Amino acid sequence: MSDFVAEHFAAVRAAADRIKPHIRRTPVLTTELDPHLRLKPECFQVTGSFKPRGAFNAVLSLMDRERPRGVIAVSSGNHAQAVALAARTVGIPALILIPEDANPAKVAATRALGAEVIQEGITFANREARLREVMAENKYTLVHPFDDWDVIHGQGSAAMELLTDAPDLEVLAAPVGGGGLLSGTAIAGRAHSASMRVIGVEPEQADDAYRTWKSGTIQSLAESPKTLADGVRTTAIGARNFEVMFANRLVDAIVTVSEEQIGEAVRIAWTRLRLALEPTGCLPLAAYLAGKLPPGRTGLLLSGGNANFGTVAKLLEHS
Repeated sequence: MSDFVAEHFAAVRAAADRIKPHIRRTPVLTTELDPHLRLKPECFQVTGSFKPRGAFNAVLSLMDRERPRGVIAVSSGNHAQAVALAARTVGIPALILIPEDANPAKVAATRALGAEVIQEGITFANREARLREVMAENKYTLVHPFDDWDVIHGQGSAAMELLTDAPDLEVLAAPVGGGGLLSGTAIAGRAHSASMRVIGVEPEQADDAYRTWKSGTIQSLAESPKTLADGVRTTAIGARNFEVMFANRLVDAIVTVSEEQIGEAVRIAWTRLRLALEPTGCLPLAAYLAGKLPPGRTGLLLSGGNANFGTVAKLLEHS
């Protein structure tokens, strides 16, 4: 194990201990699709996605260092809910910027958790600029959705649990947007086994991580991609995520899946696996069904279930 992996996996273990009172240990499921396949359904997690793992680790770590006036985040919905819950738990304000076209159910859930939400005039294109403006106004502390070591280490607890329950896995697959979950997964996977193959999955229409992997430098999309997988509509991975995944070569490959393959995975998840997953959470399943993952005993990190039910209903009409 390299020093880099050892150092960061120690932080993943510490994060898992820190957040344990506040999250659920989600199950590892078998499936009739393949006796060698294992599923980690984070749709059963608090707030319906893996995001509280990183958000709680970040907020609790902030509280240990210096109690902030409040926390601020930008998110399409799942990170927003997670930060709102973590902030409410420790008793500090949360302010979340969410693009106007985000899933309304995710917005409503964020407000229900006590956060102040700003949506008017917020787009995927301008949200980072607006974030800096609002931070300057209120002096809140940023909890970044992926480019943050505390967030990365918290997200790594999901793969650590998976490998504890299924230690003979040879392949791990996770969605990749900004790279928080995949970075944490790669750290946990490499700490478990030097030969572990770690694969990121993203939509063909949001292929910045794929292009980054191929080029060796961070690539950005010109605009927010149009994809069913609204949780990975980031335009580029973060610097820390690049360091983990590609500079240190902890991720073996990025594969892309079409919108049709994502839709088919949603249908399989809901009708055969009986898992209420959102399209983003189905990305690893889509890659598996399309034959895009390497052979071997495989674990899929299914990242969340905060679906737009109108979208799911349309997809299920064709099942």
